[in-house]
Amino acid sequence: MATISLRKGNTRLPPEVNRVLYVRNLPFNISSEEMYDIFGKYGAIRQIRLGTNKDTRGTAFVVYEDIYDAKTAVDHLSGFNVANRYLIVLYYQQAKMSKKQDTKKKEEEIMKMQEKYGLSSKDK
Repeated sequence: MATISLRKGNTRLPPEVNRVLYVRNLPFNISSEEMYDIFGKYGAIRQIRLGTNKDTRGTAFVVYEDIYDAKTAVDHLSGFNVANRYLIVLYYQQAKMSKKQDTKKKEEEIMKMQEKYGLSSKDK
């Protein structure tokens, strides 16, 4: 199987580039084998994790062995059509992911406080 290589001497990569990709807008019924077929064309894959619960369906994490392979995959697969859905392929960024989780936790805390003190968003 031929892989596409990006290495050109000492190529400097942007700081957001890493080996872990976050993929959105996947068909819900896509299999791991199909994911390996699509993403494996760009290099050796260490791991693919497909979202399975209600909140994470249609998403996946793809971990490449090499950072240059991950960059090539992002460059070629962003906007790629799979089962009439256009893939959104991003570099995984821990800080952004944890911010989303923090926001959800804060919203839940606010709801609990409103219930506890008998307030609703209409009272404001």
